[in-house]
Amino acid sequence: MHRPHPEIDPQLLSESEEQRELRTVLRDFFTEACGPEDVRKHQATPRGYDEAVWARLAGEIGVHGLAIPEEYGGSGFTFAELAVALEESGRALYCAPLLPTVVLAAHALLSSGDRQACERYLPRIADGTLTASVAGFHDDEPAISAEHGGAGWVLRGAADFVLDGAGAELIVVRAQTPDGVRLFACEPTADTCLRTPRRVLDETRRQALLEFRGAPATPVGESGQVTATLDAGRAALAAEQVGGSGHALDATVEFVAQRHQFGRPIGSFQAVKHRLADVLVALEAARSASAYATACVAIASPQLPVAASAAAAVCSETFRLATAEYVQLHGGIGFTWEHPAHLYVRRARSSEVLFGTADQHRIRLAELIGLASRSAA
Repeated sequence: MHRPHPEIDPQLLSESEEQRELRTVLRDFFTEACGPEDVRKHQATPRGYDEAVWARLAGEIGVHGLAIPEEYGGSGFTFAELAVALEESGRALYCAPLLPTVVLAAHALLSSGDRQACERYLPRIADGTLTASVAGFHDDEPAISAEHGGAGWVLRGAADFVLDGAGAELIVVRAQTPDGVRLFACEPTADTCLRTPRRVLDETRRQALLEFRGAPATPVGESGQVTATLDAGRAALAAEQVGGSGHALDATVEFVAQRHQFGRPIGSFQAVKHRLADVLVALEAARSASAYATACVAIASPQLPVAASAAAAVCSETFRLATAEYVQLHGGIGFTWEHPAHLYVRRARSSEVLFGTADQHRIRLAELIGLASRSAA
């Protein structure tokens, strides 16, 4: 059971001067390099994003290495700085695999305590030359098995809806072994791993079915425990959702101030003001929940499971509300394919089920704080 009043330094919940400067740099960068038309254009490319922008983001700004220790080629900052980048990427609907690469895979490697694996892969993640993802993390009993053969470990089985599964150059796999569940690093090849892209609602976040057919793999660490990695992913996704919600609110406020009806801006009507005020209140709550989850990841707080599920529930519903009003208050144009609103709606709807639904997170919260037992749920 978790303490009802977690001990978190309040300073961790507010933005530092360095983080504000980073936000300004990233806001300018994404405005220049990642507009809605760029997102649409790169959806049709093999990788689904601009690889030159990905390289610039890693090389010029150093986003990929923000939360990676200096000994592994990173900048040695914390998850708090990375969360700023994730929020700005969500605001711009950036479609490159930041979430699976620099959050899930990197966090899984760091949490494993396997120095050899970290030294091999993290420097390439930090400099942007390696994309990565994870598989088998969401299942209590993964449908992937690892067998120890004469030439080493091989993987068999399948994992579905793997983020960036069709393109990632490294997959951190959670697999069953005769001695229990363990993590493995797999660099998939066409002859041992069939990768089938899935048709998904949000085409800016690609997913795929991976079928391992004797794929060579290397053990990573000694444990198959991935709860902390998934909670870091939930905190990261919450930051993205705050950014997307902020864009939706700002774009809608700008539009209702310019659109006139009956001789006055539609934003001057009380009904419109109330709807936008509801989004603003929800957004402020989401910012608070996201900041708390971010702080818990940054200091490896034992309160992380509570913070991550709270942020997942609050931020998912806020993003859904903000994007719904984004469409509705833009009137007829908000429903058109040409308008960027539908891209944000798709991202909101897919994100709210990515690491569990809001209801599932409420059930988890009730269990964590002792309001319900797992058996009762």
